Parts: sequence; C-alpha cells; structure tokens
Amino acid sequence: MTVDLIWIGGAASQPKWRLGAVWSAQSTAQSIHDVIAENLSGSDAAAWLFWDSAFGAPEPETILPALSRPGDLWHAGLRVGTGGSPRFLDSIVGPWLLNRNPDPAIEATSWRLSLRASLIPTEALRQMGGIHPEFRSLDGAALEMGLRCIRRGVMPRHIPGIAPAGLDYPPVRLPLDDELRLAYYHYGRGWALWALFRSVLNRDATLAAAAAACARVFRRPPPREPDPYIHPQPTPSREMIDAAVSVLIPTIDRYSYLRTLLAQLGKQTLPPLEILVIDQTPVERRETRLSDEFPDLPLKIFYLDQAGQCSSRNLGLQMARGRYILFSDDDNEIGPDLVEAHVRTLLRFGAQASCGVSTEPGAEPLPPDFRRIGASGVFSTNNSLLDKSVFYKTGLLDLAYDRGQRADADLGMRIYLSGALMTLSPEMHVLHHRAPAGGLRTHRARVVTSGSSRRSLTQRHIPSMTEIYYAKRYFSERQVKEMLWLRVLGTFLGRSRRILKAIISLAALGDTLKQIRRRYREAERVLNQPPNIPMLERPGVSSEKES
Repeated sequence: MTVDLIWIGGAASQPKWRLGAVWSAQSTAQSIHDVIAENLSGSDAAAWLFWDSAFGAPEPETILPALSRPGDLWHAGLRVGTGGSPRFLDSIVGPWLLNRNPDPAIEATSWRLSLRASLIPTEALRQMGGIHPEFRSLDGAALEMGLRCIRRGVMPRHIPGIAPAGLDYPPVRLPLDDELRLAYYHYGRGWALWALFRSVLNRDATLAAAAAACARVFRRPPPREPDPYIHPQPTPSREMIDAAVSVLIPTIDRYSYLRTLLAQLGKQTLPPLEILVIDQTPVERRETRLSDEFPDLPLKIFYLDQAGQCSSRNLGLQMARGRYILFSDDDNEIGPDLVEAHVRTLLRFGAQASCGVSTEPGAEPLPPDFRRIGASGVFSTNNSLLDKSVFYKTGLLDLAYDRGQRADADLGMRIYLSGALMTLSPEMHVLHHRAPAGGLRTHRARVVTSGSSRRSLTQRHIPSMTEIYYAKRYFSERQVKEMLWLRVLGTFLGRSRRILKAIISLAALGDTLKQIRRRYREAERVLNQPPNIPMLERPGVSSEKES
C-alpha cells in the first residue's frame, strides 16, 4: 500500500521511506498548506503520513496497522499535547462529550489532531481540504482541521502507538488569534466574541489583545465548509443474518404510545430476538394483558413498583439475551428497517455503539451535525444500539441519575472514554412524540427544555442537580463554570419578543443564580459519594416478575 510522507521541519535530512513519495515542509501552517495544494491532485497514495522530523524516521511497521483499524483518520494528538486546546470551546459547546479527552494511552475517538504524527487517507484530504494557512501556529491549524473533519462526518481515531514512546510532549497552548479564528470559523462571529469576552473576564487575555485579535481575525470571512464526508461503500456482511437484538423499552403510563411502537416492532425487516418492556406504571393503573394483544411478538414484560429510568433499564440489561441492545423510548414511532439499519451501521464501521436521531412533530430541521454519518458526540437511550459487551467495561446506568436528567449522557460518556467507537447516522430516524405525561415528567424532570424556554417568556432552562453532577464528574472546574454561564445566558434567549424575554430574565436573574448555587451544592454532595453503577452480570438473571 502506498503512503506518501510529509516530513515536517527537517528539509535537509529526508529519511528513507519505501512506501511512497517524501515531501519536506517547514513547521508552519502556510508551508504544509502549500505542499498539500501542490501535490494532492496528482497523488495516487492511499494515505498521507504527516510526521515531525524531531521524532526520527517513521517505522512502516508501526504506521501501517492503523489503516486497518476502525475510523477514517488516525493520529496521536493526545499523546503529543493537544488535549488542553482550544480553550475557547469551553465557552461555546458546554459539556459536549467530545470536548472531554479520553486517556491518551488508549485507542479512542478524538478530533484533537496533531500533524506531528497523523495518518490521513488521501480521499479524506480531498473531500475535507487541507489546513488553512492563515493560522499562526501549526497546532491551531491542525486542531481546526480535526474539528472540521469530525463535524463533517470523518471519524478520527487517536492511536497512541503511532507516536514514538519515551518522549516528553509539552501541552499545546494556542495563540489568541488561533483560538478566536477556530471559534469564528466553526460557530460564527457571535459565539467567537462571547468566548473572547469570557477569556478577558477570566484574565486569559487583556482587552487590548482581544481588540487586536478581532481586527486581525474578522477581516476575512470564514472559509466555506466542505460537504459531508462520503464514506467508502461497505462490503456486504453475512453477520447481519445472525444479529440477535434485544429491544429495551421502559414505560410509565403511556400504553397508547407503547401499543403503536410494539406494532411497528412487529414489522421490522430484521426481527428482534426479544422485546423487553419494563413497566413502572402504578399498580392501580397498570394493564397486565398487554402480551395478549401481541401474540406474535417475542414480548417479555417486567414490572417495577419503584419507578426510575436507570433502575428499569438496568433490569432490562440484566435480563437481555441478545448480543445487541436497542434502546427505545415508549413514545417513539419507527420505520420498518430501524433495527436492520442500526446493525448494518455497527458492522459497517466496526463500531460498538450506533446512535440514531429523533425529531418531534412540528420541530425544526435537524442541525447540520446530525444530518451526516460520522462519529457521535451524543448518546441517547431514545434511539441507540449497543454491543452488549460494552457494558462489561463501563457498567450499567448510574443510579444517581434515577428520576433525573443526563443518565444517558453519563452512560455515553463512559462508553466513549472506554475507547469504543460510537457512530451517528440520520438513517436511523425515529419520530419522538415527547408525550406530555409519563416518562421523566412523572418525576418532574425535563418539564422545561431548551426549546420550551425559548418559546416561553417566563420559562428558564436552569441546569438540574443531575446535570451539574454530570458536568462536575467529567469536566474541569473551568469547563463547569463556563457551562453554568452558558445556561444563564440561555435564559435570556427567546425566539420572539426577545427584548421582553431579556427584561423578564434579568428581573429573575437573582433567583436563577440562587437556584443554580443550591443545585451545585446538591451535586457536590452526590459527587462525594461513590458512584452507584451496577456491573452487568454474566450470565443474565431470571426474574419471577416476567409475565
């Protein structure tokens, strides 16, 4: 297999490289941009290896195995110090799953690319473009490229073994211009200015430096974003025939919605091995003859008198016999190929988790990041398929979230940090009704959402205790602080009558901050206790409550 080499910073001493052409470049964004622009169109190599000459000559035996690993791009960025940058993202994306770094010692998904040690397929370079030459630092240009790739569907994987062992890699710290430019290119002028404002308040930058950076960065418009990445077509797999899928559905007081979902599960092109319904409806309203209405379904119903979305799903996971677990909410409507599409995606990309998307009746179109196939930065138990073996590493759902929000985000974070590849695809689409009763609303959770807050003059989307607990458990104090400021800012934003919304929110600001402080203290109290994460038992456990 042909791999061309860009030898960075060592023009006078090109190494012997038997896999393809060798081009020298200086350690600047402009120099590497020029080498890519000059040679990309004529390259017939399968991939390009970007390599810092300070590491010595690359070893083909170390590099080539990465091409057979899951993913579309392989690098050792976390190993060589990119994990702490860019800091501006903390003020824009909040507790985004992919803004938390996995252990640099393991193979995992990470967009924090470094061109000091990276292997990029030629086709990915052609579709996504190279680095932007206007960045002051090569690290800034590489990080922007990595973020561009993952947002457009490329699946970047951190492979620590690509970089030489035993070397000391200092953490990367970007120039202010590069921080601002990256934020501007990906999130627009408004969010870039907000991040710059927060940087000044945090004393990371002076007002004079911020003004000068604005003058330099905003003088030109952001470059055009590339089209979503087109992944190579998969080879047909016979594994689909043997895919054993257990569908897991917790339910509370939603029998009319549940009946619709069960009927649709009975028409799947890949029939599930079993359908596990965990019914937490109060005894006085419980319907116990549901199985009689669906005699052709492999339906098993378990009853829980103490309701909780974590305890109910944990029970279902312990009982499941399938190799794969499909999580679904009871108020979903699904197409006939949902199960098959999830399994097909998992096998196509060598992933351990396949995340779909959901829309609500009358809702706005999906954001661009959810309209392409790629690595997932979210995880939802509303529409996801997992290889059951994942749970032997991560454990089940954390019971600290029972009856609260962010239980699925916490599970998704642990799956991601374990190194598992999580994909996202709009091909697995469900219609989510968000029923006005039942579910988390039974526990007074998720009554106010970001969307409802923006449609209402008086509603405020204040972070719950469990949301703060989640943020504090996985992110730095700085990132938690920025998340809370983002949520305070969000209470001022509305879709109509914006001035009036801002005035009302300003009047309520004291109460908003008071509630956040109280919930913050509650989150700290829970955080000081050991996590309540049961482990998946081997083999599954039977239950007398099965109907």
